[in-house]
Amino acid sequence: MTAESDPAVSTQEGAGLDDATALRLLRDGALDVAGRLVEATNMTLYCSIRLGEIVAACVYKPVRGERPLWDFPDGTLAAREVAAYEVAAATGWRIVPPTVYRDGPFGPGMVQLWIDTDPEADLISLVRGRTPALRRMAVFDAVVNNADRKGGHLLPLPDGHIYGVDHGVCFSVEDKLRTVLWQWRGKPLSREAVSVLVHLEGEIDRGRLGRRLRELLTQSEVEATWERVRRLIDAGTHPYPSEDWPAVPWPPI
Repeated sequence: MTAESDPAVSTQEGAGLDDATALRLLRDGALDVAGRLVEATNMTLYCSIRLGEIVAACVYKPVRGERPLWDFPDGTLAAREVAAYEVAAATGWRIVPPTVYRDGPFGPGMVQLWIDTDPEADLISLVRGRTPALRRMAVFDAVVNNADRKGGHLLPLPDGHIYGVDHGVCFSVEDKLRTVLWQWRGKPLSREAVSVLVHLEGEIDRGRLGRRLRELLTQSEVEATWERVRRLIDAGTHPYPSEDWPAVPWPPI
């Protein structure tokens, strides 16, 4: 995305923060809006955030800047972004940047650590790849029912790690999986994925993750998330596209 921002804001201070430190910074730090990501559909602000000597860049999406959607309740996208982070954290894959829900200069919203991507990465080649990192993202998207996995929502790092962002349209009760990552449709899940899914099933049913998701989503959405995990475990395969919903978002990148 393109940011209209103050070039003086540096992201270097936030590089390499562990998740616990990043979450504390995001929850308690002072937000300073530097600019707006002009290609984003909803209000997405590029900020610096400081807590003591710790400084980083972050993205702030206030609820008041969310555009109403026909198929998701108004004012819920920020909470869905945080719920996606909570699920990602429970997988242990670290595929969503640290994300919190907090108050800010324009009211409550989502605040997420900014990730600098590999400037040499080719997104077209990336989304056609079959790397383990990309396959984990496909499993994650199936769990959270991601309705908008565009190539531009993947953030590749120079070391091969991939983060995913923009999860505001996830967790619908209805099947809305729409993604550019269909390479593994119908293929057996990896052993690693099955192990992670079994862990998620228990965490949603009777663990901290389930309690946290019920703070962010409706009860029916949490139950539907558990059911998706259960179906993936029972099937043992990556899902196929739905016959009742477009398989790929537009634009795909």
